[in-house]
Amino acid sequence: MDKKQKTKETKGRSILVPFLLSGLAGAGIALLLAPKSGKELRKDVKHAASKTGEKVASTIRESRNAVTEALVAGKQAFLEERDRQIKAA
Repeated sequence: MDKKQKTKETKGRSILVPFLLSGLAGAGIALLLAPKSGKELRKDVKHAASKTGEKVASTIRESRNAVTEALVAGKQAFLEERDRQIKAA
């Protein structure tokens, strides 16, 4: 995978997180303003909180994987360049 493609993926992820969080905030506000009974509202809030937790955990896992991949790629590039410099010397 080339650098341009990785950069596009990283930018896509960085835009996705705020978009998801703002969507969840909007959903929470809509729940609070909806004409429902307290019992129904608590159930909806509990469900929304559960979904939010799952999405946050998923985003953290994806971010961790992306960082790990970047570290591995950086280490590999460093080693290759170091070897190339040693051979050239």
